[in-house]
Amino acid sequence: MFSNLKKGLLATSMLAGATLTAQTATAEDMVALLLPENVNPRWEQQDAAAFVRTMAEIAPDVKVEVFNANNDTSVQQRQAEQALTQGAKVLVVIPIDGESSAIIADSAAQEGIPTIAYDRMINSPNTLVWVQADMFATGAAQAQHVVDNTSSGDTLVLLKGSPTDPNAAVIHAGQVSVLEPLFASGERVMGYENWTPGWDPAIARRSMDQALTQLSNNVQGVVSSNDGNAGAAIESMEEQGMAGTVPVSGLDCTVQAQQLMLLGKQTQCGWRPLHEMAAAAAQVTVRMLEGTDYSDLATEVVQNAGGNDVAFVPVGSYSAVGAEGVAYVIENDPSITKDMVCQGEAAATDFCQ
Repeated sequence: MFSNLKKGLLATSMLAGATLTAQTATAEDMVALLLPENVNPRWEQQDAAAFVRTMAEIAPDVKVEVFNANNDTSVQQRQAEQALTQGAKVLVVIPIDGESSAIIADSAAQEGIPTIAYDRMINSPNTLVWVQADMFATGAAQAQHVVDNTSSGDTLVLLKGSPTDPNAAVIHAGQVSVLEPLFASGERVMGYENWTPGWDPAIARRSMDQALTQLSNNVQGVVSSNDGNAGAAIESMEEQGMAGTVPVSGLDCTVQAQQLMLLGKQTQCGWRPLHEMAAAAAQVTVRMLEGTDYSDLATEVVQNAGGNDVAFVPVGSYSAVGAEGVAYVIENDPSITKDMVCQGEAAATDFCQ
């Protein structure tokens, strides 16, 4: 869990062993973006694409190397070592595991190289900046949506995220803030819950299959922590003739999720402007290369799980519901177009006509 401490900024003073002095980013500079996996298409198609695009716009002479660890912490650590060996001046890391990735930030700091935690927190005293939205509020919005579309006494399933992802715990805490009082009073029933290691949809599918079997299909709502889990739950319910009759939440608003929303099978997704998140990370990266202040971007300070202060770049979020929500995401997300969403079965929906 992350706690807000104060407004203001640690800015350029936090990196042990590194002195940031004003300079100009040059063609000799290289930065590395370390992605966690390719199960979720957003990392490469949205986050990495926007980061590379923004870097090309604001620092065209800086080389960007993108690595993908395929959900293997040891691979991500080796990729970080490789990036440092190649001369990376800044590491932007989406950690697989907030704990094991601490060695990445620590090793970089030993060489005077700053680390930015992107999306997921890194529990190291050498994590300089964290770029993310309010995931507690996102989880609360997911749960509230399902509550608003179910009735007293209804049974819910919770498909949580990866137990090693710090965000998953924060999302779940947000969900629990809404659900726990209702479970305690009996207004809603906790039918089944499970974590999803690696955010793997195949695991989420097995969890949903188990839930439906144990509950004899007596499920009226699914609080899913992301779109991958949501899609897996919907596949499971399709086989039981239940898809489209049960509210299902999600996160990321992927193209597939928006298609499912138009079909009435997924009913909500939390959307963050990933292009703005990636652009903010790129802007901080360039400021670090130049040794200039970034306090106008990192406007808050939070603590990571290790109790270390980390400069925080906050990004907004939106709870997309139904066709109206799809329209909002398409209008505000440059990586997604109506033509992309209006494919397959979704092409026949009123929205796409």
